[in-house]
Amino acid sequence: MTIHSTEAEERAYVKEVAAKLHDALRTIENQIDATRVEVIEAKTYVWANRAGLDPAERAANRVDISLAIDQGERAVERHRRLQKLIRSPYFGRVDFMTAGGTEADAYYIGVHSFGEEDSRRNVIYDWRSPVASLFYDYHAGRAAYDAPEGVVEGEIRLKRQYKIIDGELEYMIESAMHINDEVLQKELSRVSDEKMRNIVATIQKEQNMIIRNEHSRELIIQGVAGSGKTSVALHRVAFLLYRYKGTISSQNILIISPNKVFSDYISSVLPELGEEKILETGFDELAAGELDGICRFQTFAEQVSRLTVSADEALIDRIRFKAGLSFVHSIEQFARHCAEAYFVPVDVSFPSVTIAKEDIVSAYVAAGSLPVKPRLEKTALIVAGAARDEDGNKLKPAAAGKVRNAIKKMFKTLNLLSLYKDLYTYIGQPEQFKLLGPKTLEYGDVFPAIYLKMLLEGVQGFDSIKHVVVDEMQDYTAVQYAVIARLFPCKKTILGDANQSVNPYSSSSLAEIRQVFPEADTVELVKSYRSTFEIIEFARQIHPNSRMIPVERHGDSPRIIASGNAQGQLAAIGTAIGQFLQSEHRSLLLVCKTQDQAERLFRELKDQHDGLCLLDFNSEKFREGILIASAHMAKGLEFDQVVVPYCDAGNYATELDRSLLYIACTRAMHKLALTYDGEASPLLPAT
Repeated sequence: MTIHSTEAEERAYVKEVAAKLHDALRTIENQIDATRVEVIEAKTYVWANRAGLDPAERAANRVDISLAIDQGERAVERHRRLQKLIRSPYFGRVDFMTAGGTEADAYYIGVHSFGEEDSRRNVIYDWRSPVASLFYDYHAGRAAYDAPEGVVEGEIRLKRQYKIIDGELEYMIESAMHINDEVLQKELSRVSDEKMRNIVATIQKEQNMIIRNEHSRELIIQGVAGSGKTSVALHRVAFLLYRYKGTISSQNILIISPNKVFSDYISSVLPELGEEKILETGFDELAAGELDGICRFQTFAEQVSRLTVSADEALIDRIRFKAGLSFVHSIEQFARHCAEAYFVPVDVSFPSVTIAKEDIVSAYVAAGSLPVKPRLEKTALIVAGAARDEDGNKLKPAAAGKVRNAIKKMFKTLNLLSLYKDLYTYIGQPEQFKLLGPKTLEYGDVFPAIYLKMLLEGVQGFDSIKHVVVDEMQDYTAVQYAVIARLFPCKKTILGDANQSVNPYSSSSLAEIRQVFPEADTVELVKSYRSTFEIIEFARQIHPNSRMIPVERHGDSPRIIASGNAQGQLAAIGTAIGQFLQSEHRSLLLVCKTQDQAERLFRELKDQHDGLCLLDFNSEKFREGILIASAHMAKGLEFDQVVVPYCDAGNYATELDRSLLYIACTRAMHKLALTYDGEASPLLPAT
């Protein structure tokens, strides 16, 4: 390959590549037009000759039409990729000379690959290709990458980064080290976007190692606020789809996310990378599927709202009791107890049929490898099938049915709520179970009940799912992970931040999650890219345990604004909104501790400021502008500016409040202000 060394030559090369891309685009457009005509003509022929075609001809025509449509859809997808490449064909280049070689080859790295069909020469290499790892992992000098045929060793002679917008080279930077700080600073200094963007141009070495990890069955990512952990997980999904194309598709990957707004916020990342959206669900939806027709339940959001309004010590004690791994073991022990103690076999006697208890016990023991419900069913089938009437004949269907029903009734109860209540009597803790209402579980009981159901009834797993991404790992209990392990016996990427729990009474530490997944590999991301140095240092004073390392991007110091009364605080918030509207920034979050506070603030401000949007637990879309939300709803999102109201001593005082305040402050990219009236919260840093 020719190596282009000067900026003038690089600009000329951008034009050369653009011309090749436009030629390829015209070719694809002609293919799409030709395929469209072919399909229309084929359908017209079939319709016009429908009476005279025999079944074989009709079938052959349907196959031809289907193949043509598939070809057209592939062409449309290539057309979309080419359009993206025309706007920004590549962002990086490495000149690499293989060991024993005499000349370095130039590899241009982009979001998608592009090659010349006539010469079969790659012009642009996909960021997920093996050779692209050189760009992310090495500086100039000795380097190596894993290729399908083995490790390729050599030397990087040159490394450059580019910013190409609408086909024009904005700038290029020589990059002797890893992803150049200047490029990273430019990206981090930008204003926020309505949706999370891809980060292929600025992937850091530690992030690239996670993205390209193929061997871990379970990979746990502990990442501080703003470390890019969710983005890294999505890029890992894109890499796996590229690496195992034909084996795994977007329909085989599921992300368990905290809410619909967050799902919408991250929804553009994979399509930007040329992949289809993956499946998405939440723990509440999983629970609804498992408990449908059995009982109602409190949602996680409802539990958090209740805890942030009042500190109910009895409720907190119940939540803590059910959060740890020891409770998982108690459920498992109780399920084993049920299998033996709740089955009370007796002789079966009907007219002309008698079955000894010992025969029933023998069949039940033989089916001992099964969970209770299928074990009972198999026992009933075995016994009814082996039984004979007084004449030595097999039982007729009606009699066999009576025998099966009689055996199933020998189990004390299969009612899940009754069994779940018995669990607490069995472990000597009946006070730890309290229904929220008639047949309505507290959230802390939802997944323990589901786990017991799985142990007793078996699991209807999701066999089509080959990879699961679990976000906000710290908010889920050990029993929730036990449920996930049984529902999805596949590879997993589990990510979160121990310092961002919205319910520390039931949160899981990294060590506790590893106890559920003992074979898991763990990585830690400690560098925060979202916020300025000043905002990160401020947040670290709120949560001293945070290991955040800031990127050297400076901005205004966070402001703590005191007011004499509630009206004064409301005026201060209004002033902050006015300053935002005069700025170049595109997003402002007013983040409250509770949903009730967020709704109250929305009512107080909506008539004075047009375009305010309230995020609640029913919201499904993320948008730019001025948003009001609770800290729980804001998790995972980022905004140019953030204002945290009601930071008084009465509102932010507990350890739960500390987590929520930390979450609120770390949503800010560029500017942060906190307001209060009366006495300041003791959790606020000293000014």
